[in-house]
Amino acid sequence: AIDAKTALLLKVHTSNYAIQGFTAAVEEAALAQLAHSHALPFMVDLGSGTLVNLRDFGLPQEPTPMDSLVAGADLVTFSGDKLLGGPQAGILVGRRDLIARIKKNPLKRALRVDKMTLAALEAVLQLYRDPARLAARLPTLRLLTRAVADIERTAQTLLPAMGAALAGVAQVEVRACHSQIGSGSLPIDRLPSFCLALMPVVRGKGEGTALKKIEHAFRNLPVPVIGRVSEGAFCMDLRCLEQADMLQSQLGSLRF
Repeated sequence: AIDAKTALLLKVHTSNYAIQGFTAAVEEAALAQLAHSHALPFMVDLGSGTLVNLRDFGLPQEPTPMDSLVAGADLVTFSGDKLLGGPQAGILVGRRDLIARIKKNPLKRALRVDKMTLAALEAVLQLYRDPARLAARLPTLRLLTRAVADIERTAQTLLPAMGAALAGVAQVEVRACHSQIGSGSLPIDRLPSFCLALMPVVRGKGEGTALKKIEHAFRNLPVPVIGRVSEGAFCMDLRCLEQADMLQSQLGSLRF
């Protein structure tokens, strides 16, 4: 309930989790009207905070900071990393007078980012000034929109070398899979992809130990490779591997 101690109304967007079933959420415009009717600011924490309409790139839609501001939010917070694709940072936008008050708070100095983060964030934000080329130039968006056929070609290219490197240890096959977009954004959405599935030659008793050895061997490569165990196989989703030779060149360093 709103009383004399209420400082603001806050809505937190479910960017890294999902509540399913018979649920409903109050629209931001309604919350803004409620807050303003009591002379209170309305704040929205978007979490992942993309700056573009993801549907334009064939991805599930996420609200943007501008959506919240248009709905009546006075302050909006979102991440500089995650869907935005920049360095890890928190971004705060909104009413000029409220931003000015926040800048005077001693916590602002303690929580401010350093110059390297600001420089990296500026470079990424510059890319958004050319939306037509954004998917090609921003790594996060480029990999999220990567064609499934291209991922499959990468898998087929690596298959012979991977099979030779794992001879006597595991059978290797190309397998269709789904990429999780991210736990910090679009938590339940999956993208079609392809992976290399490594199935230990040891089946039944000892299979779990064999999988752990394979997983450990790839993690200990000069450039560590992180996969996941699924349906009796060590799987490496290749969505984010754009240069197959980067992985192929270090297969000789595998130790089981």
